[in-house]
Parts: sequence; C-alpha cells; structure tokens
Amino acid sequence: MDRAPGAALRYHPRTMEVRDSHDRPLRSLRVSVTDRCNLRCQYCMPEEQYVWLPRSDILHFEEIAALVDVFTGLGVDKVRLTGGEPLTRKELPKLVAMLAAKPALADLALTTNGILLAEQAAALGAAGLRRLTVSLDTLDPVRFRELSKRDDHARVLDGIDAARAAGFRGLKIDTVVMRCVNSDELPALIEFGKGKQAEVRFIEYMDVGGATTWSAETVVSRREMLELLSARYGTIEPVIETSSAPAARYRLPDGTTFGIISSTTQPFCATCDRARLTADGVFYRCLYARDGFDLRGLLRGGAPPEQIASALGSLWRARADRGAEERLALRERSALAPKGDLRNDPHLEMHTRGG
Repeated sequence: MDRAPGAALRYHPRTMEVRDSHDRPLRSLRVSVTDRCNLRCQYCMPEEQYVWLPRSDILHFEEIAALVDVFTGLGVDKVRLTGGEPLTRKELPKLVAMLAAKPALADLALTTNGILLAEQAAALGAAGLRRLTVSLDTLDPVRFRELSKRDDHARVLDGIDAARAAGFRGLKIDTVVMRCVNSDELPALIEFGKGKQAEVRFIEYMDVGGATTWSAETVVSRREMLELLSARYGTIEPVIETSSAPAARYRLPDGTTFGIISSTTQPFCATCDRARLTADGVFYRCLYARDGFDLRGLLRGGAPPEQIASALGSLWRARADRGAEERLALRERSALAPKGDLRNDPHLEMHTRGG
C-alpha cells in the first residue's frame, strides 16, 4: 500500500473559509501526483533532458489524502489530479478511491493525455472518479508525432472511447492552440467532440515554465478563435453562467457548447480560486509563482494538521498573486523561465507543478 508512516489519517476539521488580499477564496486544488510524463509536447516539455524530483520526496497516497483533509478545512471542495501524466503513477485508482470517499469534496476530476487511459478508465470510474479531461491537440497522427515526439495518437483516441465505455459523462477534451501548428483544426476538433459527446476546450498557448519555445506570435487569442469558428458555424453566443472555472463557454447555433481558456490574452486572475500541490508536497498559490511552500517537510516532521492548516491559512490570506495579469502587462514578453533556471529548479516546470 502506498502509505507513509506518521501521515495524519483522521483529521475532520470544521470548514473555515479563507480569502486572500483580493477577497478570493481557496476552493480548488490541483494535485500533481508525479512530475513524469510519457510525452514531450512542444508547449510543455520541448527540451531533450530534464531534472526529475527525487523518488523519496514524492508524497505517498496517505500523505496526499491527509493534506487534502487540511485543504478542505480551509474551503477547498474541488480537487483535480494532474501531473506530469497522472496515469503513470502506479495504483492511482487507490488514491482516487481515498479521495472520492471524502464527503467534503464536491468534485473530483483528473486531466490525462490519454495514452494509458484505455487500460485504466474502468478502474478509475469504479474507484469514484467523477470527471475526466483528455488532452488532444490534433486529429492528425503525423502532426501528433511532431507535437509530442511520440507515436501514440491512436492510443489517445482509444482512451477517449474507453472513457465513454466506462460511463464517464461530461467528458472534456483540452486543446492547446498554436498558430501555424494546429490552429487550422478548431472546427474539426469541435466535430470530433460532438461525435464523442465531449465538450472541447481551446487553450491559449501560455508562457509558463517549460514553454521554452513560446513567443507572442504563436498565440492564437480567444478573439481570433471565435472569429475562426464563426466563419464556419455562424453566430456564436456566450453561455451566461456564474463560475470561477477557467473556461469561458460558448454555444454554436446547433446547441453545441465549447470553451476557451484565455489565460494569456484575457486573464481571469480576479476570480481565480485555484492553488497547486506538487508531487513532492510544495504548495503554490499561482501557476506563475516563483516560490512555493514546503508542506512535505511539515507533514513528515510530525506537524499536526492544525499547524499545517494555520500555515496554509496565513499563506492564502497574504496571497496577492495576479501572475497572468502581470505577464500581460509586460512590454517585452518571452518565456517565463530560461532553460538554465529550469534545470536548477525543476519546480518551475509546468509538468512539476501541474496544469
């Protein structure tokens, strides 16, 4: 069993909502279960070599579950499992079952590249996973190889079919859109999503850690995406809803909905209620943050849950992060971190702190 000696297993706090300096609550936690990935996507891991987190530092499942209890005591009711590629973590359904059993969680989701999904979809569903998002940047196998440096396109499609067969509803497909790379595929991806009863979400190419080849010229903005899709489908209406979800949603004339996550050109920092926990237990309040807070050290050092909760509450109340807005305001914008910084601090990598 993936269990850490001394992990706090029975902590049932009374929920006490915390708000940051901009009055944003802490509601959503993205938990990276591994920094490893079986793809090398151009927008995330385009380099040849990487520095990996030490195996001994990776949180055990019991440690993750214990920390999730602390977070729910501060108002978190949504958890998304990420990576790296989360399905490369052995026995992941065991963690899903542990988290799904927590009554304080209203939503438990997972984002995957889909390569291992066909083998694991049924077990994940049986363990209690409620929502699933599959990353798919192209419908062209040759283009997939160029983007990811792997020949696994058919396995991703099989994974999507397996998710449907396993009973997942509300399936989402995420596509990072890059100019002159896959920006010509938006209508085709919409049609693919229709056939799979999945909602497609287009993501603006972000200048996060790991995106070492990013440039402003490669970004296709939300405005441009809507223009491209309007030319194909006609009038597109916004879906009016109150939500802190990252995607703005739209409806085609036939009723099909899709989303656009426009963190690069139209940031949503004002409503961001998300935080991140890396696979080795570092807490980040913003995807663009340079510094995190080590929770693993507290947990393995024997700190009681109340002490960890107090530290997290203080950190969140002091939060002033508006990383995407600050990036947008830069006169000259380039990739967030140079290659040398990434090799010296793997926590700057997108695949380490979770997407």
